[in-house]
Amino acid sequence: MTIFFEVVLPVLLVFLAGYLLQYWKRVDIKPISTIAIYVMTPALVFRTFYQADVNMQYLYMAIFALILLFSLIILNKLYSRISNYPTKTESGLILSTAFMNSGNYGAPIILFAYGEAGFAFAIIFMVLQSIIMNFFGVYYAAKGLTGFRTAIKVIFTLPATYAVILALLFKSTGVKLPNTFLLPLDIISEATIPTVMILLGMQLAKIKWESFEWSKISFGVMMRLIISPIIAFVITIFLPMDPLLAKVLIVLAATPSAATMVMYSVEFNSEPKLVSSITLVSTLISIFTITLLISLLEILF
Repeated sequence: MTIFFEVVLPVLLVFLAGYLLQYWKRVDIKPISTIAIYVMTPALVFRTFYQADVNMQYLYMAIFALILLFSLIILNKLYSRISNYPTKTESGLILSTAFMNSGNYGAPIILFAYGEAGFAFAIIFMVLQSIIMNFFGVYYAAKGLTGFRTAIKVIFTLPATYAVILALLFKSTGVKLPNTFLLPLDIISEATIPTVMILLGMQLAKIKWESFEWSKISFGVMMRLIISPIIAFVITIFLPMDPLLAKVLIVLAATPSAATMVMYSVEFNSEPKLVSSITLVSTLISIFTITLLISLLEILF
């Protein structure tokens, strides 16, 4: 119960603030989301990569992310084939189960659970996951050649991609930025996580409870909250990871469905009702599964 009150509950209260605000005022989310995507997140990403000690652990993180992604995609394809689901339903299941909410849900959980050291890992994984999500997520949402072209275009319109490149460029050349630039970055970075947490609460308030397909939702929730962290745990056994990084990645793999995938499913008409319902239900159930997982990891590591 200590983990719930000290780690999970504080995060949920911020989500709840966003949820209640949206339910009450019906705020237009898009302008806030634009600020978060184009100003706040790039600042946080740049600062994290600029200050990070880049080593082999980050290569293991990339390998982990790709193995986990393809494992979940394969399982979804097998389940869809066995169930005789059409391609559209298969894509909807992949969108809602193969991509976790490592940013506005996972990062604050990691911050409260494992402190600044774990949070740095979480932010770097968030960037990696964002690139993967915006490529493969768009591909499966749009499906086919058009999806591939759109995915490439989306990645290179993400400011966070350029923030990573710029930060690594400064690190590799040994250029030291003056405080005149670092202080504004710090101010913006500190505001990023609370903002995106409130945004998630607002996004959840827009999802409607209606005519849920519970057999598909049950599969999606099980994949996202149970199968995904089990696969993640197995992967970390075979990679020579820092124990803290291993715990961070396993917890992030157990976070609910990414809210971004709801937007993609709506934009490309790829089972938006299914994707949004799995996102909502997995977010609610994760309150219990994340608490249990963090407690279990304390015993295992």
